[in-house]
Amino acid sequence: MPNKVVETPYPLIDADPHAARVIRYMRPSDYAVWAGATGAAPAALYLWDKWDPSKLRIRTQLRLGGLLGFVGGFLLAYQRSSFRFWGWSENKREEEKDFAELSDRARRGLPLYGESDQPEWIQGVAYRNSAFSQLKFHIFPMFNLVNHPHHGTDPEKYKPKEEPTSS
Repeated sequence: MPNKVVETPYPLIDADPHAARVIRYMRPSDYAVWAGATGAAPAALYLWDKWDPSKLRIRTQLRLGGLLGFVGGFLLAYQRSSFRFWGWSENKREEEKDFAELSDRARRGLPLYGESDQPEWIQGVAYRNSAFSQLKFHIFPMFNLVNHPHHGTDPEKYKPKEEPTSS
């Protein structure tokens, strides 16, 4: 079955990026969203308690709110970074970083997306399960933790260019 081609306003970098790459390519704005969500959750609980007092100590609830804000903020930051890999939001910085990183790997003769000790069929299953999974974080958070060759881009663009010889 052929892969669905999605038209995006920006160039596709990677249809199913490895979780480590998504985190490594996060921008400061992603970290700001993460920190904001971490602080917003307990702040919202505190304000809610001020407007409708529970007459209980809410220290434990605030800690739980902080934990949920931290996890939710991470998922939101991860999703924002993934959108740039998919070309759904501005990604010039990631495109340049990706080209430099993978061109270097190709020049050194390494596999572009890392080596995997998993059989090919497992790599395919991992790809099919994790592709666009960042859109389903509200149901089941799933990350691509398997190196596989299915990324929706042409790996030839990373190969070193042969310069024509003049005779």
